[in-house]
Order: sequence, then C-alpha cells, then structure tokens
Amino acid sequence: MTVLASAHVDTFVRDHLPPPDEWPDLVFALPQLQYRPHLNAAVELLDRTEERWGGDRPCLVTDRERWSYHRLRETVDRIAGVLTDECRVVPGSRVLLRSPNNPWLVAAWLAVLKAGAVAVTTMPLLRASELREIIELAQVGLAVCDYRLLDELRAADPALAVVAFGGEAADDLTRRAADRPPAFTAVRTRADDPCLIAFTSGTTGTPKGCVHAHRDVLAIADTFSAHVLRPRPDDVFIGSPPIAFTFGLGGLVVFPLRAGASTVLVEQAGPAALAEAIARHRATVCFSAPTAYRAMLACDVTALDSLRRAVSAGEALPRSTWERWRERTGLRLIDGLGSTEMLHIFISAADDAIRPGATGRVVPGYDARVVDDDGRELPAGIVGRLAVRGPTGCRYLGDARQRHYVRGGWNLTGDAYRRDDDGYFWYQGRLDDLIISAGYNIAGPEVEAALLSHPDVAEAAVVGIPDDERGAIVTAFVVLQPGVGRGADTTDRLQAHAKAAIAPYKYPRSIVFLDELPRTPTGKLQRFKLREQPHHG
Repeated sequence: MTVLASAHVDTFVRDHLPPPDEWPDLVFALPQLQYRPHLNAAVELLDRTEERWGGDRPCLVTDRERWSYHRLRETVDRIAGVLTDECRVVPGSRVLLRSPNNPWLVAAWLAVLKAGAVAVTTMPLLRASELREIIELAQVGLAVCDYRLLDELRAADPALAVVAFGGEAADDLTRRAADRPPAFTAVRTRADDPCLIAFTSGTTGTPKGCVHAHRDVLAIADTFSAHVLRPRPDDVFIGSPPIAFTFGLGGLVVFPLRAGASTVLVEQAGPAALAEAIARHRATVCFSAPTAYRAMLACDVTALDSLRRAVSAGEALPRSTWERWRERTGLRLIDGLGSTEMLHIFISAADDAIRPGATGRVVPGYDARVVDDDGRELPAGIVGRLAVRGPTGCRYLGDARQRHYVRGGWNLTGDAYRRDDDGYFWYQGRLDDLIISAGYNIAGPEVEAALLSHPDVAEAAVVGIPDDERGAIVTAFVVLQPGVGRGADTTDRLQAHAKAAIAPYKYPRSIVFLDELPRTPTGKLQRFKLREQPHHG
C-alpha cells in the first residue's frame, strides 16, 4: 500500500479514547482476523475487491443509476482529493456525513477513510440540537451533506465548514470532484487507527460516541458476514436501516463490498417501498427490523421470492414474526444481536442452526457468557447479564460511561439473557426493562411475543408502570391491525389470549391502544416515552 505524505496528524480521537485499563479485551482468535499492522479499510473493501473481481461489475444501484466498482473507486478517489487538497482534511480529522442512503454517501464515507480521517455519519432525521451535540462531542471540522438536508445542519453550527452534494450550486461536491484526478494515494493508516465514530441513537441522556478502527470494519465482515450470512459475489443486498446506523453500514456497505456483491440503495425504505424495491431489483439479501418484516407480510409476498437471506436486528425478533415469515415466504429470518459499541452482530444463527425464539449462538470470532452482577459466569438456564468480547469492542469517546459498559475486559451490553445447554442465547429483555410485579420477575418481550401472536395486533410494547400494591403493573401498549376496534371487548380478548399463551401472572393488567409506538430514527423502541404515557387501558 502506498503512502500519502501528510504535514501532520490530528490526534484528538486517540487522545480521548478511554485509558488502556478500561478497554475491553480484544480477541483475534480466527486466522482471518490476523490483520497486517498497516491497512486502510476503504482500500481493502473497494480497491482490493475491484482488483479481485474486476471494475465492471455492479456495485451501487438505485432506481435512477447503476454504479460499477470502477466508477465508485474513481469517485471515491476524486472526493478524497477534494477533502485533502481543498478542505484541509488531514489524518484524524472528523468529517460529519449527512445524507439519506445513496451512492454519494457511500462514496464520501469511503473517501473519508481513504484520507485517513474519521467518519461521523449521522441520521438524516436528526434535528439541529442533536447535530450540535455530536459536532461538539466529536469536534467536527467539516461536514459533507446532501443539499436537501442543509437547513438543520446550518442551524446546528453556522460556522461549520460544509460541502454540499447533489444540488445545482457551482461549488457542489459533484462538480468539484469531477475536476479532480481519478486516482488518490490512500493514507497508510495503521490497522488500529480510528476511522469512524458511531453515535448511539440513545433513548435517554447524552449520546455516546463509539470509536472503531480500520480493522474493526473488516472484522465484522470476516466474522458475522463470512460465517453466518455467507454472501456470494452475485448477491444483491438491500435494506431499510440508515447507513449512519452500524447495522446499515455493515449490511449495505461493508458486507457487500467485502464479498464483491452489489447493493440497492433506497432513500425512503418503508416496508411497502422496501418490498417493491426487492421485487423490482430482484434483491437476494435484506437487512431490516422486526417491525418492518412483520409489516411486509401485508404486501404481496410473491414480491419477495428473490430473497435467499433476510437479517433482522435492532430489537428482539418475536417468534410469531419468525414463524409467519417462514410460513408465508419459506425463508428463515436470521436474527442477530449487535450493538453500536460492538459495531455489528455477535450472536446469531442461520439456516438449520436457527432455533425459533432464540437469538442464536456466538458468532465465530466472539465469546459470550451470561454473568451475575459480580461478573461470575452463570450456569445454563439462569437469567443474567450478557457479557461479550471479540475482535471489536466498546471504546467511548471521552465518556465516563465506559466504566459501566466494560468490566474485567468484557463488554456488558445491558441485555438480560439465558443460555441453554446447547449454547443458544435466549433474550429476556433489557436489564432496565425487567418488570418486578408482586414478587415475580417478568420479561416484557415475552409478554410482547404473546400479544403479537394474536392476529388483531400489529405492534406491541410492554413496560412496568409503578404501582403501590404490586410494585409494578405489566402494561401493554398496542397498535391494532386496521379495522380492529379499541373497545373493552378487544382488551378482554387480548388479555385472555396472553393468559393462554404464557403463565397467567404475566398477562398485561392494563392495555393502552396507540396509533404508533415511539421509536428512534433507527427504529428502536423508546420505552421511556411509554412510561410517560397515560396508562389507563
């Protein structure tokens, strides 16, 4: 790999990593995880793939255009030239990216990495106050932004240098890049150099910036993707998560590039639009959330017959959704547990290894266990805290909460799990969401799964509402299927159904009907908002 000479390096991110004794243990157990001391993830994902498979193969696809690997590589190199020669980006600089999922966002992300800088990709739905917080925490010096999303960004920080793309302005990035040479000598980054800061969607409190290095980006492809997903070069990826969400970054950028496959990028990927795009482009691998998969079953499922893989993450996959998908499409949904702190999925299973209702087993390259509050491993069948370690791990940017997430070298995800005798992990809920009612420990997701198995229920979320007599009352917030009435009869019917499906003491004593559940831009349920709702069902 050639070297780009640089006048200096911005060390802000390295200087604000946690102290070494607060880092998780990083384990590189698989042969393919023995990376070279120096590598640039953008070069490995793009240049090396073009060399291996040829530049003419399709890479990024939309309804309007089709980019080959060669076109993407030249565009990335041109953008990298703009960033370094015109925008004063140096190795270590933080560059904020703001855009819907489209080819120019992917190209800009890869260009930032090639320039040795640090990508801070943000959700398109974020408002000025949220962007301002990220800009300040990451000390962002430049933003690359889709011209349609400039207003909130400029309101967040009027002094921030911004390069817009996709518009008609004379200084638009598309025009500036066209004037640059189509080749760029990538910065010779170290494998452990930071290359991205992913901010947690955070349902409460200040968002946490999760720092990941060049080798981390490759590691998620060489663990979950290589061993569980097992993509092929002729695969066509598609999905709904924003690329700013690490689930989307892996599923729509890193995994297809590593495999030499192509990706269909859909800017507005609601369930109906996603199903239509799958049919139109004959997509074979889909990444989305459980609620989207459930909603897609209302579409003509013959539109999904090109799929051979469908990955669900972001929140627990209800068994009823898995079973309906299997029944209607013949596909076994691949459930997966990941986190922004770990970058991507570390517990999962595919094909015949799937046990419906279980998240899966540890992804090759990772290690996981269920522990008590003191970090001691618990025997099979006992509910406790999930602890995980592997080639990726939590390194918060200048955040004291590092000490809560990492203990004794293990990443504590905040999930309550039990492990069975065969090594499968069964989700019990977030540790903060376990409901203690009349002395019983009740897992909200179990009650949700019981409600979701009723045909009248479109979505369900369960929380504990404080109660003087019982400690907490199991309260369900339910979105009904179209046409179903909200009367007392429906409440009685759903309560009876829950009592028949699970232990009667777990049934929701209160049911509140909503038009929609509150969610973050990544689709995660905001349970704290439900606790603030009026709860007289």
